[in-house]
Parts: sequence; C-alpha cells; structure tokens
Amino acid sequence: MSGLGRVLIAVYIVLALAATFRSLYQIITKFEEAPLAYVLSALAGVVYIVATVALLRRDRGWRPVAWAALGFELAGVLVVGTLSLVAPQLFGHPSVWSYFGSGYLFIPLVLPVLGLVWLRRLGRPVRPGVAAPEAAV
Repeated sequence: MSGLGRVLIAVYIVLALAATFRSLYQIITKFEEAPLAYVLSALAGVVYIVATVALLRRDRGWRPVAWAALGFELAGVLVVGTLSLVAPQLFGHPSVWSYFGSGYLFIPLVLPVLGLVWLRRLGRPVRPGVAAPEAAV
C-alpha cells in the first residue's frame, strides 16, 4: 500500500469514528432538534465505515464497493453542501456534509476525490510486456 493509501485509510478511520459516535450521541440525546441533520451524519458515518473496510481489503471483490462508497460520499457532500447553502432551514443543525464539510475542515469534500483518484491509479490494468508504473511512496 502506498503512502497516499495509508493516509487515506487513516483519515477514513478517524472520520468514521468521529461521524458515527457524534451522530449516535446526537440521535440519542437531541434527535428532535434536527432529525435530518443527525440522520445524515449517521449515514455519513456508515458510508465512511464501508469505505474504510473496502479500501482496506486488497481483493478485487471489494473494489466496486469502494468505488460505490466513495462516489456516494462525494455525491452526498455535494448535494447536502449545496442544500445547506440554499435551504439551511431544512437541517436545523449542521451535519457532517453541511457546507461541504466545513465543520470537519472540508475533509469530507476532499477525501472522496483523493480516494477516487487513488482507486483509479490502483485499477489501471497492466498490459503484458509493459512495465507497471511505480507506486508512490
């Protein structure tokens, strides 16, 4: 696994734990204040967990799961980020993906893009007789 891969997985683990535990706490203690925001944060946490597991798995069967999780994550950040700007009254409180992840230093916006780039680099087939590109360290 390259240096970028290790960093991606480490950040995904931290984000998965932060989003999941924060949303669970919010759902248990104050769900009625902002149900949509808290459910979206819980969904983000689940997506981060799935993405982490899929990125950790080295076999090809998990590669489509990783693509789907990262694609869903990016779409979620873009949709929720846009909605939080044009219709903030929908949410009550910010979610992980509100304002494009500004509450998490925009990591939710940047992370899936980096993850998709990394997956694309990993997914390039090597043609017979052609040397494989060097992996980044």
